[in-house]
Amino acid sequence: MSYAVVIPTCGRPSLDVLLARLLHDGAPGSTEIVVVDDRPAAAEPLTLDRRVRVLRSFGRGPAAARNAGWRAVGAEWVAFLDDDVVPGPDWGRRIADDLRGVPPTVGASQGRIEVPLPAGRRPIDAERGTAGLASARWITADMAYRRVALERAGGFDERFRRAYREDADLALRVLGAGYQIAGGRRSSTHPVRPAGALASVRAQRGNADDALMRRRHGRGWRERAGDGPGRLRWHAVTTAAALAALGAAAARRRRVATGPALLWGGLTAEFALRRILPGPRTAAEIGRMVASSIAIPPAACWHRLAGELHWRRVRPGGTSGGPGARPPLAVLFDRDGTLIHDAPHNADPAAVRPVAGVKWALDRLRGLGIAVGVVSNQSGVARGLLTGEEVARVNARVAELLGPFDVLCVCPHDPGDGCGCRKPAPGLVLVAAAELGVPVERCVVIGDIGADMEAAAAAGARGILVPNGRTRPEEVRAAAEVAADVPAAVAIALSGSLW
Repeated sequence: MSYAVVIPTCGRPSLDVLLARLLHDGAPGSTEIVVVDDRPAAAEPLTLDRRVRVLRSFGRGPAAARNAGWRAVGAEWVAFLDDDVVPGPDWGRRIADDLRGVPPTVGASQGRIEVPLPAGRRPIDAERGTAGLASARWITADMAYRRVALERAGGFDERFRRAYREDADLALRVLGAGYQIAGGRRSSTHPVRPAGALASVRAQRGNADDALMRRRHGRGWRERAGDGPGRLRWHAVTTAAALAALGAAAARRRRVATGPALLWGGLTAEFALRRILPGPRTAAEIGRMVASSIAIPPAACWHRLAGELHWRRVRPGGTSGGPGARPPLAVLFDRDGTLIHDAPHNADPAAVRPVAGVKWALDRLRGLGIAVGVVSNQSGVARGLLTGEEVARVNARVAELLGPFDVLCVCPHDPGDGCGCRKPAPGLVLVAAAELGVPVERCVVIGDIGADMEAAAAAGARGILVPNGRTRPEEVRAAAEVAADVPAAVAIALSGSLW
C-alpha cells in the first residue's frame, strides 16, 4: 500500500502549519507530498520545503487543483487535505492503518474532522456553519481515494469552481461506479476562520452549484448525499411574497400589499430566529442575523436561477451538451512542453520524458474514437542543430511511450523563413486537419505557449493553454481557455459536447 498527499492551496498561512506537522511527524507509506498552488498566474511561486513538490493550477478552483495533484502522482492511494486543516499528531500512522489491507471494493476512506468551538459562549452563525463539517459526508478536507477509483470516475468535475459540492459530486460518482466509502480512524482539526458580516450572503452562490448537482445526479441527490432538504423552497416563497408586496405597493394597492407583506415579515422573522436563538444573542450578532436573513432569500433564489439557466444543457451523469453541441473530431497537441518535458532541440530519443498524466488523457481520447495528433515547431532543423531524421526518431520514441498518433506535422523552418506552417501561423493545424479529413473547426489545439493558441485561432480551431514554467503571464491572460494540466485540458475539450 502506498499513498501520496495532495494539498490544494490558495496561499493561506495555515499551509505552513499543515506542512510542518506532516514533515515533522512523518507519514508511513507516503510516497510524496504535493502542494498545488491555485493562485492566479501573476502570483509569485511558492517557496516550500524541498521535500514538497509544488504544482500550479492557475486559479481554476480546488477541483482543478486536486486533479492536477492526483494525476501527477503514481501512488495507489491519494490523500487529499485542505490547506487550513491540522492533521492529528498521529495522522500519518492512522491513515496508513486506515488504508492498509482494505478490500478492493473500497474506493475511498474519509477521515474525521474536528472543529474546535470557542469556550465560554455560544458559537456565532459562521462558527456553527464550520462546525457542520464535523458531520458532513465525503468532504475532501481529509479524504483519501484509491487512484483506480479516481480514474474510473474521471476525477473531480472542474465545473465546480468553488470549494463546494465538488466533493459530494465525486463521491456520488465513485459510489455509482460500484465502490464503497469507508470511515477512517485518523482525524484532523479544522479551525474556524474569521468571517465577514456578509459571509452568509456570499455563501448563497453555492445554490448555482446545487443546480449543477441536480442536473448531474437527479432530484434525489440531496438525500443520497445526506444533506437534508435545504431551505430553497421557503426562500422562494419569501422572495415571491416580497416581490408581490412591492408590486402592489408600487401600484398603490396598499390593501393588496398587506397580505404578502405580512407573509414576508413572518417568514423572515422565523428564519432570523432560527439563526439567532442558538447563538450568543449579542446585539451585534442579532443585527447581523436580521440583516442577512433579509438578504439571503433573494440572493439564494437569484443564484439558483442563474445556475439553472447556466447548466440547463448538462445531461444527467454527463458533461455539458445540447442539441447544438458537437464533440471534437480531433485533438492536436504541441509536443515539447506539453506532451513531453521540453529539452531544446532534442536529438536523443533517450532524453524523451512524458509529462505526468498525458498518457491517461491520450488514451481517454482514443477510447472515445477521437483522433489525436501532434503539431510541432522544430526550427533546430533549419538552424543545423539537428536533422529531420533525428526529429523523426524522437517522434517515434514519443509514440512508443504515449501510443500511436493519427497525424504528426512538423515545421522545420526558422522563424525568419516566413513560412505559413510555423506556429503562430495556422499552417500546421490546417495541414493536420486536412490529413485527418476533419473540419478544422472541429479540432482542438492544446499547447503551452501563446503561439499554440494563436495558431489555433488563426486556423479556426479551439485552443486550450496548459501553462508551465516557460509560459509568460501575458499569454495566460490572453488565452480564452486555460487548464492546469493536459488531462484537465482534455476534460475541457470534451465539455460542451455530448460525451
